[in-house]
Amino acid sequence: MTVILETKHITLRRQVLSDLDDLWALYCDPEITRYIPDAPRSHEEAREELEWHMNGHPQNPQLGLWATIHRETGKFIGRCGLLPWTIDGQEEVEVAYTIARAYQGQGLGTEAAQAILNYGCEVLHLRRLICLIDPDNIASQKIAKRIGMKFEKEASDSMGLFLVFATEKQNGR
Repeated sequence: MTVILETKHITLRRQVLSDLDDLWALYCDPEITRYIPDAPRSHEEAREELEWHMNGHPQNPQLGLWATIHRETGKFIGRCGLLPWTIDGQEEVEVAYTIARAYQGQGLGTEAAQAILNYGCEVLHLRRLICLIDPDNIASQKIAKRIGMKFEKEASDSMGLFLVFATEKQNGR
């Protein structure tokens, strides 16, 4: 299993087929999927998503959704990572974070998001990163702000309306 990065409480690694049941359990929680309009709606769709990201994002292998593992217990607790998007004609990379409800409220979403943002800037040398957030998802908006993102605009696509939070690395910093 390829580890992407580790923090004090979590390990982010490439997904493997044995993650499928845990990933599907995550997507079976309506409180999780209500903020993910393109979330898999069947076990088969979850398998397809997992296979899509097993070796990184197919068009950009250093990006993708990674299994999020609670270091203390070894349990799969979410899927977080970096995703490429085109927003209003501009190529963007999203800091994405989804943590199982049983592990929310412990700072793990913020810990994952901060580590992913740092990885994107320091390892991948991305100048700009964004978060795409459902307007009703206040918890995710708070995480974006905690990691230094600023509200930039509202945008919409075939999946609906979302808020764009962004951060840009300044030259020399």
